[in-house]
Amino acid sequence: MNTDQSILCGRKGSSALFNLLGVAALAVLLAGCGDSEPDTSGVDIKRTPSGKPDFSGVYDTGTLTPLQRPEWLGETEYLYPWFANTLNWAFEVAADWARTSESDPDREAPPAGGDGNNTAGAGGVGGYNLFYIDPGSSLGEIEGRIPTSIIYDPPDGRQPATLPAVQGRMGNVYQSFIHENTGEATWLDSDGPGPFDGPESLAPSERCLISFGATVPTISSLYNNHKRIVQTDDYVMILQEMVHDARIIRMYGEHTPDINRKWLGDSIGRWEGDTLVVETRGFRELSSLPGADENLHVVERFSPMADGNILYDFTVTDETVWEASWSGRYVWQSKPQDHVYEYACHEGNYAMGNILRGARLLESEYGQEESVPVSGGN
Repeated sequence: MNTDQSILCGRKGSSALFNLLGVAALAVLLAGCGDSEPDTSGVDIKRTPSGKPDFSGVYDTGTLTPLQRPEWLGETEYLYPWFANTLNWAFEVAADWARTSESDPDREAPPAGGDGNNTAGAGGVGGYNLFYIDPGSSLGEIEGRIPTSIIYDPPDGRQPATLPAVQGRMGNVYQSFIHENTGEATWLDSDGPGPFDGPESLAPSERCLISFGATVPTISSLYNNHKRIVQTDDYVMILQEMVHDARIIRMYGEHTPDINRKWLGDSIGRWEGDTLVVETRGFRELSSLPGADENLHVVERFSPMADGNILYDFTVTDETVWEASWSGRYVWQSKPQDHVYEYACHEGNYAMGNILRGARLLESEYGQEESVPVSGGN
């Protein structure tokens, strides 16, 4: 290890929380030299009657650790725990403030054309405030070390570059999310399908078809991060809180024919010692993993930990989307007293109908102020 590496201790594998800190100030707070693969062998774990690790229970997969490492951190893989604890305290204070702050009930309607905020489909007319967001309560920890990203391979902790045309394809799928709301039917100025032509043109997550956070592999979302595992010798079921998907993993089976593609893919499990290895393929052309297509291939590894948690490791391969495979890991936290409640995505939901009604109204009004009345007679 050279001098620079000994300072930053970044041997291998963007979030705003790291960008708030200056590089110079943070450099002395980074750590994490040594083997990055935790040892989970020989731990006293719960087992099924057949002797396999018993993962049955409820887990929280929320974490403040970002999926991708901020670019300026390079290959710096870990933070000192005491510094991470300070950040966790700051996050907790900020979250408590957000949850106790009340929205002004007397506030006026958004300005004509929207308030300019189109983040995550807010459309310029308001989205979730911080009260409703629950991505996790702390930075993740693996054997006393605090990773700076979930992704550890490539070594820079970031997804490989995407191939040409991927961004355009996703832009077409998520037109309703990225459309800039000006209060006018500006989509009529462009040829081709519009973002609000009908229910099928709305983003799949708006239609409650797929999760708002990646399910295969599982990546922390803005909220609803609980999972329930029910396990037998022949099947493992993972119930997702987000969009109520029940993922069925068949043990030691064979993948179904490619013609039988699914939103969550086709998952086959096997045991390698005390680690449950799950291989999933056979996805549809769109899944909850942003950018992925029907060629997505995911290998997941579920390893038991002494405290009842699960060390979750995954590798993503999609040769028509990313230039190379990429891998990540973090801890699923056991929550034996928690429950996974029903996720009723469309119950009492008037939004879709109102979106389409509003679009038809804007289309009927668009360009009228520029039209010139035609008078009859000579």
